Amino acid sequence: MSTAPAQSSGPDRGDEALDAYSETVMRVASTVTPHVAAIEMTGNRRNGRFRIGAGSAVLFTEDGYLLTNAHVVAGTQKGRAVFADGSGTDVELVGADPLSDLAVVRGRAPHVAPAEFGDAESLRVGQLVIAVGNPLGLNGSVTAGVVSGLGRAIPVWAGRNRRVIEDVIQTDAALNAGSSGGALADARSRIVGINTAVAGAGLGLAVPINRTTRRIISALLSDGRVRRAYLGVVSTPIRLGPNAVVRTGQREGLRVVEVLAGSPAETAGVKVDDVLLRAGSRPVSNAESLQKLLFADAVGVPMVIVVLRDGHELELTAVPAEMDDMG
Repeated sequence: MSTAPAQSSGPDRGDEALDAYSETVMRVASTVTPHVAAIEMTGNRRNGRFRIGAGSAVLFTEDGYLLTNAHVVAGTQKGRAVFADGSGTDVELVGADPLSDLAVVRGRAPHVAPAEFGDAESLRVGQLVIAVGNPLGLNGSVTAGVVSGLGRAIPVWAGRNRRVIEDVIQTDAALNAGSSGGALADARSRIVGINTAVAGAGLGLAVPINRTTRRIISALLSDGRVRRAYLGVVSTPIRLGPNAVVRTGQREGLRVVEVLAGSPAETAGVKVDDVLLRAGSRPVSNAESLQKLLFADAVGVPMVIVVLRDGHELELTAVPAEMDDMG
C-alpha cells in the first residue's frame, strides 16, 4: 500500500521564506557595508579641533569620493571617514547642495571598491530595502524594511525661504541619529537612496538616486555647487480622472499644493490646485520630470507651462529664475 509524500507544512514554508529573506539581507549587507564609512566633520578653535557634524558617507568612486548629506557637512570643510574594516582617511568638502541634501567629500583612494548606484525610479512600494550606516556611532549597522512610500517631500530652508526636497523615499527600515548619509540599497546591492532623515517612529526618509540626483552629483564634482533654475511650485503626483485622460492624452500630472510668493510661477499665473501637465513641451508626471528641466540652462528662458484648471487646459508662460541661497 503506497502512501503519498507528506505536504510541506505552513510553518516549514514560513521558515523557508524567512531563510530566503535573511539570506538576501545578509548578502546585501556583506556587499554594501564595505562601501559605507562613518564620517565626522570638524572645525578649528583656539584649543584645537572640535566636532561639528557626524553621520555616514558612501564611497562611489575608486579615487576616494564619498556621497553624504549636506546637513552632515554643513559649515565645515574638513573631517575624517572610517570604513567598516577600520581603515580611515582625512576628507575635504568638494561641494554641497542643501536643496537636495547631498554633498560630496573626498579622501585618499581607499582599499575598498566603490558602491554601485541603482535607479530609484524602479522602486515599488513594498519592495525590500536595506539601510547601512552608523547610527548612534555604531559603525556598519544594518537594518532592513520595505519601501513604505514614494514621492514624499521634505521641507528645507534656503536663505529666508522654504523649499522642498521632492521624490523622497519613505522606508520603515530603522534609521537613527548617525544614519544620515548612509546607503539605502535594493536586493541587488545597488544604492538607490542616501538616508537623510528620521521623521518619526518607524519612519525614515532617503534622497533617491536617479537621473536628477546623478546630475546634481556631477555638478558638485565639477563645480562644487549646483546652479539651478526654479519655478516656485510645490507639487505632488496625481492620477487624472477618465475625462481628463481623454481630454489631455495624459494619465498623470502634478497637482500644485503651494505657489511661492514672488516666484516665476506666481508671476505666470499658476494657482494652487492647478494640475501641471507639460513644461517646455514635455509631459510632467513626477517631481523629477519637472526638476530635470530646471538646471542652469533654463535660467531666464521663457517656458510654456500647460496646466489643467477647472477641467480646462491653460497655457501659461513662466521665466525660470536662478535659485540662490536667498531665493
